[in-house]
Amino acid sequence: MPKESISQVKESPEGGYEAWALGHSIFTEADNLEKLKERVAEAVRCHFDDDEMPTVIRLHVIRREVLTP
Repeated sequence: MPKESISQVKESPEGGYEAWALGHSIFTEADNLEKLKERVAEAVRCHFDDDEMPTVIRLHVIRREVLTP
């Protein structure tokens, strides 16, 4: 089974997006989702040693939507 890093992503109240890894001290933010993906990957590379590096990075995007009847 591959080693995974899982991050939750949500829209920031100030605009843009925030991501934080579950179970690790990794947090980053960006103005858009494409840039956030780059920053999450970079943060994961900086956080782990080579022998502990995850082979998969998963992003769970939390989105709030309001519907009116």
